[in-house]
Amino acid sequence: MGAQWKAKHKSAAADAKGKLFTRLSREIIVAARGGADPDMNPRLRLAVDQAKKASMPRDTLERAIKKGAGLLDENITYELVTYEGFTPHQVPVIVECLTDNKNRTAAAIRVLFRKGQLGNAGSVSWDFDRCGIIEAEPARADIDPEEAAIEAGAQDLETTADESTVTFFTDMSDLDTVCKALPGQGFEIQSANLGWRPKNPVSLSGEALEEVEDFLSALDEEDDVQQVFAGLQ
Repeated sequence: MGAQWKAKHKSAAADAKGKLFTRLSREIIVAARGGADPDMNPRLRLAVDQAKKASMPRDTLERAIKKGAGLLDENITYELVTYEGFTPHQVPVIVECLTDNKNRTAAAIRVLFRKGQLGNAGSVSWDFDRCGIIEAEPARADIDPEEAAIEAGAQDLETTADESTVTFFTDMSDLDTVCKALPGQGFEIQSANLGWRPKNPVSLSGEALEEVEDFLSALDEEDDVQQVFAGLQ
């Protein structure tokens, strides 16, 4: 699974919208530490684009930027904390959290990993590549994704079975550049972020796959969890 693992049908739920806005706000707050102007801050520009695609209210978006840039009296500091381990059936998983209370987050993650195996730093990340991950949709059926990847500067790509969505992979430093280039190649960006791509994804089916998906869904539901990446085909 090259892109971030996502719970099935979760985006349709009302509470998922609120959770999405919370995650987007946290990313904006962290990104805005590097400057409140999206034109001068690539990470913030990507976060703002994601928020706009999700129809985040403008006042919520602007408040998050001001909060992160230190333009408000509120003093909230989010830290990135990464956990590594295995799901049931030994699927490697990396969990990224943005939290203002590491002790709270650690306790919650330990409980969630009781059905799996929580590892130390580096226990599974060696089996992933850190890279830029861009999900995009072609504007027309005749667009060649491979040609678009070459022209935009992406390293690799994966397509869904129906070719309705293409995931482009980039060097970490090229994420913003490729995001800017893909629209010119006929693609509409749906999401873009730094993430983890598994080198040796595991293939499961039936009851085993259901157990793993339930485990990943529980992780994804945790408030402090920002992104979940699983080595699952």
